[in-house]
Order: sequence, then C-alpha cells, then structure tokens
Amino acid sequence: VQLQAYGGGLVQAGDSLRLSCAGSGRTFSYYAMGWFRQAPGKEREFVAAISWSGISTSYADSVKGRFTISRDNAKNLVYLQMNSLKPEDTAVYYCATRSEYYGSTYTSSSDYNYWGQGTLVTVSS
Repeated sequence: VQLQAYGGGLVQAGDSLRLSCAGSGRTFSYYAMGWFRQAPGKEREFVAAISWSGISTSYADSVKGRFTISRDNAKNLVYLQMNSLKPEDTAVYYCATRSEYYGSTYTSSSDYNYWGQGTLVTVSS
C-alpha cells in the first residue's frame, strides 16, 4: 500500500490550493481516508476525513467551512480543497488510510495504518 500526496506549494493568505492523494497497491474505494498536518514544532493534527463511500466527512474546527475533502474512487484519488488559506495553515500535509475496509470517518492518527510522505503548504501573510 502506497500513498502519494502532492499539490502543496507557496501561496498567499486568502488563496486556494488543492491537495491530491494518490493510492496504489490495493482498491482504495473500500477504505476510509484522512488528511492530517504537522506544523513546525507542533504535533501532527487531524484536518479532515472521509468515509469509504464518500458520504460521510469530518473536519477539524479550525478548517471547517474552508476545507473540503472528497474522493474519486474510480481514480484512487482523495482531494483536499483548501480555500481562504491562513498563515496558520502552514504545515506538511499527510494523507492516510486504514487497513480495515469500510468504516466511517476517523479523526485520530492512531486509527490510520498507512501514511503518505507529505506535501508542504506554506501560506504567507
């Protein structure tokens, strides 16, 4: 199982960015997915999660209303659309998936078994 997160970059406050996570090694449509982030000097934190079907989503309070998680199961892709970006959104963003299939949304990093390498998002003020 491999995850590849990409789409990060340097943007200005108020801009938008879309991250993508490509999965390989299995059929990802059967598994819940999540996005986490880790800012310099801080612990990794939950950002957003989506159920295997895409019907259920969950967001951290800090990004609710600004970020949207979605998935394209036919392409084994999960997206994180980030709007109205703030300097405090600066972090390395990781996508993750579980070893158990189906399920709903999961907000703890311990619920995930496989992680991508991360993509850096830098938001300047």
